[in-house]
Amino acid sequence: MLVTTIENIAGYQIVEVLGIVRGGSVRSKNFFKTLFARLSGYFGGNVGTYSDLLSESRASAEKLMVKEAEKLGANAVIGVRFATSMIAKTMSEIGAYGTAVKIIKK
Repeated sequence: MLVTTIENIAGYQIVEVLGIVRGGSVRSKNFFKTLFARLSGYFGGNVGTYSDLLSESRASAEKLMVKEAEKLGANAVIGVRFATSMIAKTMSEIGAYGTAVKIIKK
């Protein structure tokens, strides 16, 4: 499955547009990791706990989006975007969305 943020893929032709596909993930770290992350935040620098949380959530949302595209018979998802929001102090939501298409080599 080709997944890309661009709309046109060099060397390929879109032969069918199958529709919008989405995937979402809500994640939370445990109390102790959250406490450590807050302490790290006071001293500045990269907060690895939240970086990991974001990365895991993004990968999960993308995987779910690809599964939805596969169900439609797509071999590519174009125009992929990610959106994020906080649900609670220790939870984040990541959404992935794009357009499922069938492509062929030119």
